[in-house]
Amino acid sequence: MKINRVAVIIALLWSSTLATAQSQPIVLQAGTVFDGKGHVLHKAQIVVQNGKILRFEQNGQSGHARVTYNLGRLTVMPGWIDVHDHITWHFGPNGHMDDPKETPEQATLAIAENAYATLMAGFTTIQSLGSPEDKDLRAATSSGALPGPRILTALNPITDAKLTPEQIREAVRKLKADGADVVKIFASNSIRQGGTRTLNDEQLQAACGEAKALGMRSVVHAYRDAVRASAKAGCTEVEHGTYATQEDLDAMAAHGTFFDPQVGLVIHNYLENKQKFLGGGTYTEEGFAKMKEVLPVIAEMFKRALATKGLKIVFGTDAVAGAHGRNAEEFIDRIHAGQDAMDAMVAAQSRAAESLRMQNEIGAIAPGMQADIIALDGDPLQDIAAVRRVVFVMKGGRVYKNVAGR
Repeated sequence: MKINRVAVIIALLWSSTLATAQSQPIVLQAGTVFDGKGHVLHKAQIVVQNGKILRFEQNGQSGHARVTYNLGRLTVMPGWIDVHDHITWHFGPNGHMDDPKETPEQATLAIAENAYATLMAGFTTIQSLGSPEDKDLRAATSSGALPGPRILTALNPITDAKLTPEQIREAVRKLKADGADVVKIFASNSIRQGGTRTLNDEQLQAACGEAKALGMRSVVHAYRDAVRASAKAGCTEVEHGTYATQEDLDAMAAHGTFFDPQVGLVIHNYLENKQKFLGGGTYTEEGFAKMKEVLPVIAEMFKRALATKGLKIVFGTDAVAGAHGRNAEEFIDRIHAGQDAMDAMVAAQSRAAESLRMQNEIGAIAPGMQADIIALDGDPLQDIAAVRRVVFVMKGGRVYKNVAGR
């Protein structure tokens, strides 16, 4: 479906009341700043103009006397990046994932609500993996017609294990022509089906090789031995990685493959909303039992991943219906599983931007970068629950949320 025109008009009228990116400088006074690359700075001013960071000065030496937003008591940082989202997934009016009576207008409004909730939670960029509806949503949030994060999309994932290597290459070329930002490949079945492998080495090499030849990135839904195979095939990123052995983790590190495990949020969300998913596709009692059983397996694998030298772990949630706007809960799950809090922030900032090949645009607070800036009421290095308290959100120099006071 296309994003409904009525929803766009409503959102545009609403968002027009927000502060827009201005030609005049906007000055943010910050007490504590995480720069997105692992450094903590204090007493700084961030000068924003025309949607980008013009200057970043410590000790308030920006040359601008007028402070537009006083964030002095907050923790300021680059907006978070979620590299694995399903922004269009939602529960219908009947409260279930599948609602045959849902109208296109109702679906559009639900998707717009997801985008808004995600942005308000501090996520200024997401990678949606993927859905055809993402294309219109990407355009709407990019133009400002809908308040939402910057969106990159895979459009239609490659899922058919019966495709020949040449058919897979053709599918990748079509995705490029259709405007996809990334190629999503399913090399394994769902964890609810045991995560067994579906694509062979030749098929993976065709998919990721063609993507590389076209200048595109590739991300692979992979479990078990598909993890190592994806790394060897030159794929950009592996999603999930449950049941990965140490050899699989080492292979990703050796090949420079980005790794996006989901430690807790997505499965917890499924379990909490079981009745809303149950009955559709692989969402069976047996499937839910497997998801519950795999949580400790994921935690153990994640600990080994953290200890794997050179492995580039990025932040993705696999947010589906019920999880939008709660993406930051994945930070809490990761910290509880052993990740250093600052490393978790970097995984969702500069390292995530690098995985998207956008490290010169987003993911850090520095001159010339997009002014994607958030502020938390609290310090996540001391209390990771502070990620739930996002009180200021700026995307591209436009303030969408400010409950911190001026």
